[in-house]
Amino acid sequence: MTGAIVLDGGLSTALEQQGADLSGSLWTARLLGEQPGRIAAAHRSFFEAGAQVATTASYQASVVGLVEAGYDETEARRLIQRSVGIAREVADEFEGAVVAASVGPYGAYLADGSEYTGRYGVPAAVLRDFHGPRLELLVAAGPDLLAVETIPDVEEAEVLVGLLDELDVAAWFSYAVRGATTAAGQPLDAAYEVLDGCRPLVAAGVNCSDQADVLGAVESAVAATGLPAVAYPNRGGRWNAATKSWAYGDPLDLGLLPGWLAAGVRYVGGCCGTGPADIAALSALLGG
Repeated sequence: MTGAIVLDGGLSTALEQQGADLSGSLWTARLLGEQPGRIAAAHRSFFEAGAQVATTASYQASVVGLVEAGYDETEARRLIQRSVGIAREVADEFEGAVVAASVGPYGAYLADGSEYTGRYGVPAAVLRDFHGPRLELLVAAGPDLLAVETIPDVEEAEVLVGLLDELDVAAWFSYAVRGATTAAGQPLDAAYEVLDGCRPLVAAGVNCSDQADVLGAVESAVAATGLPAVAYPNRGGRWNAATKSWAYGDPLDLGLLPGWLAAGVRYVGGCCGTGPADIAALSALLGG
C-alpha cells in the first residue's frame, strides 16, 4: 500500500512520553525556551519511526503569547523561528525529510480549548493581526511548507486564506471537524469551498478530529478544492482545557486507511495521542 507521505504524530504525545511537563498556556511551545533538546528528540523519534515530515513546535507559539509568558518581543520572535530551526536540524539527519511549520488557530493562543469550538467573538482584523506576523516569522525561518492546522471555523479560514495568498508559500490546510461540520458547526462543503482557489495550497483536509469523521471530511475537501487530501486524526476522546490534557479513545484503526487513500488522501499521520509507535505501524502498512 503506497502513494502517501507519512506525517508525524502528536508532538505533545511524544514529549509526554519523554516525561516533559507541558503545563501552562504555551503547551509544547514552552520547551522552545526551556528544553529545546526534548523537542529535537521528539522529532527524531518520529523520523526513526518512518515519518517523512516533522511538524514544528509552533502550534501554540505566538509573539503575544510568549510575551505574556515573560519573554520580551525579540526573544519571542526568535523562539518562533527556532521551532523551524530545531526541526530542520533533525530533518537534515534523514534523507528526504521535510519540515512543516505548524500554524495553529487563534484559539490555541487563548489556551482555553476554543480551538475546538471556534467563534471567538473577535473581528477578522484581530485574527489577521494575530496570524499575519507569526506567518511571516515562520516563513522567514525557511520551512518546506506551512501546516495550517486545527482550524475550527470558516471565519478564521477566510482570514488565513487571504494571508496565504499574500505569502505564496506552499501549505496544507486542515480543519478540526465534528461529524459533517466544522468544530464551530458550519457545513463542511461550505468550509472547504473557502479554500478553493487558494494558490499556495498543496493539500486540504482534517486533523485533530475523530478518525470516524475523516472520510467524510476528506471527500468534502477533495470535491470542493480538487486538491490531494491531508488527514491526521487524534486518538479520539475529549480535550480537558483545565488540565491541558486529552482523555484518549482508541488508537488509529489502520483498517480505515485504504478508504482514505481511495478518497484522495496523500498526506497521512496522527495528531494528539498518536506516538512514534503508532506512526511506525502506519509507515509499515504504507510500505515505508
